[in-house]
Amino acid sequence: MRAEIIAVGTELLMGQIVNSNAQYLSQKFAEMGVNLYYQTVVGDNAERMADAMRLASSRADLIVFTGGLGPTQDDITRDVLAGILGLGLSIHQPSYDHIASFHIDRKVIMVESNARQALMIDGADPLMNDTGMAVGSAITQGNTHYVLLPGPPKEMKPMFENYAMPWILGKMPNTGALFSRMLKFCGIGESRLEHAIKDLITTQSDPSIAPYAKEGEVTIRLTTRAHTLEAANKILDVTHLEIHNRVGEFLYSDIDVPLEAVIVRLMTEKGLTLSVAESCTGGLLSELITSIPGSSAMFHGGVICYSNEWKHRSLQIPMNMLEGEDAPGAVSEEVAILLAQQIVQRTGSDLGISITGIAGPDHSERKPVGLIYAAIVSKNGDTQVHQLNIAGNREMVRVRTVKQVMYQLWQQLRNL
Repeated sequence: MRAEIIAVGTELLMGQIVNSNAQYLSQKFAEMGVNLYYQTVVGDNAERMADAMRLASSRADLIVFTGGLGPTQDDITRDVLAGILGLGLSIHQPSYDHIASFHIDRKVIMVESNARQALMIDGADPLMNDTGMAVGSAITQGNTHYVLLPGPPKEMKPMFENYAMPWILGKMPNTGALFSRMLKFCGIGESRLEHAIKDLITTQSDPSIAPYAKEGEVTIRLTTRAHTLEAANKILDVTHLEIHNRVGEFLYSDIDVPLEAVIVRLMTEKGLTLSVAESCTGGLLSELITSIPGSSAMFHGGVICYSNEWKHRSLQIPMNMLEGEDAPGAVSEEVAILLAQQIVQRTGSDLGISITGIAGPDHSERKPVGLIYAAIVSKNGDTQVHQLNIAGNREMVRVRTVKQVMYQLWQQLRNL
């Protein structure tokens, strides 16, 4: 089944809201084995909506609409589609009764426009709205299936899962579902990773291999179609093992979790604790670690020692190390090590991490933007210090630095 999503709403085109519905539906289609080929966004204009609907009908078996089912005059998705299909509109009485009861219970006057939310295309199957007012609907004409969903995610998601998904599955041939495995990498760039498995990508058939990158990480998605998870795993395991044999030193997870989640799990399992002293990253490492549920079991805390004065006052870094003609400076191996040692001493953590460097846009201490020193110090005195040279703008330097530091920590944890 070939699918297209049509998201309706001028506010989407103007960037006033993010089209999170399309991301959600894309993920659900992959789980269901539906091939999503197109996503369209169109404003609240009848002529342009009709054009988008006709184009989608020429190239998709399943068209899912989000938005345009509300009570206002610009909520015209059902009206335009009904015109395209040559069908009328009628009130869905159970939905109308639900809307009327809602207003009665809250002692609010129900105006005529509220009834529009109960309109359905003649002959369509209703998709009940358990969290809102507007009824959804699904209809087949010829070989094309149409599904109309409300725009608000809190209404769209439960309607899709409880009503639209079973309806769509009932229309699908039994060709099996899509199963994916996410291989997560850090410490290796996208081009280097792709080069290492280039022959696998070039000759891929089943499973498919799709690499993609975000700041500081690379993911490979392996995908196959099968009738059972067991059958899918037999196919995925072969390629997974071959990739692991080539670049396994950078592979931190085979499920879709961030590196910080793996670090929290490993440190918790090993009974280890962590504290951090951050300068140029401004607390980003602490933020990522504490975003993971359960991180309180392994994270003691941190210090954002951004200025030289605060490095001195909070962690007693001597000013003659930070400033002066012969000083190594704040951005140096010596200061990175001392920051990590001091945070371990003050918090009693098993491990301490420090990050000091130049995020930009201007250089400092006559040192270039992107020069970073990071130290990992253990309570027993074991010390690692890493000089990083990070490319990019200020935000890219901060994110890539934190990812690199977490990669070094992960490598150390693996070897314990």
